[in-house]
Amino acid sequence: MKPAFIISCEHGGNQVPPAHAPLFVGHEALLPTHRGWDPGALELAQQMADALHAPLFASTTTRLLIDLNRSIGHRQLHSEATRGLPPAARQAIVAQYYQPHREAVEAEVARCIAAGQRVVHIASHSFTSELGGVVRQADVAWLYNAQRPGESHFAAAWLAALKRLRPELKLRRNYPYNGKGDGLTALLRTRHADAQYVGIELEVNQRFVMAGGAAWAALRADITQALAAC
Repeated sequence: MKPAFIISCEHGGNQVPPAHAPLFVGHEALLPTHRGWDPGALELAQQMADALHAPLFASTTTRLLIDLNRSIGHRQLHSEATRGLPPAARQAIVAQYYQPHREAVEAEVARCIAAGQRVVHIASHSFTSELGGVVRQADVAWLYNAQRPGESHFAAAWLAALKRLRPELKLRRNYPYNGKGDGLTALLRTRHADAQYVGIELEVNQRFVMAGGAAWAALRADITQALAAC
């Protein structure tokens, strides 16, 4: 049976809901930065979903309101714009923005597994090319749990397929973040066995997004073609 692909994008935009605009007074400068969203991640997610005829679950609300890729209780779940709110106000944000996205992805994963399919969940992200004065040494990277053979094999195959198309790119695994770290894929691994669920976080260097034009379009096309080849 063919695997069931599911695409998600937790940081697809930096929109501030009008009702919460007052919270961002004094924090406006953060919204267009990597703190506010993952530039390019949604565009790539849409392209992958179209190519695979896969469902796409995405959010365009800024992660500074609430980070959909962090667990409840994580210190980065709320930003400086929201962490000082009363508990009831924070819980209302969780209920309105966080739970619908997480529950939709979790429900689709569970539905496919119940139907006897093995799920390949790809979460589309991007990373800033420089952080704290350190230049990140990767163009495209795959985050996964190396102790799960399905994830290791799939990430290696996708990387190899892209390497054949674009040998000049710097391709890394579990960089610039640890694939076992907190996130939606990490949660789903605790609920589903390796034989049922493969969770990959794709990370693309934002320098391609900022350059735009033909180079960014070509990279999206090559990543998608390499994914289809897997």
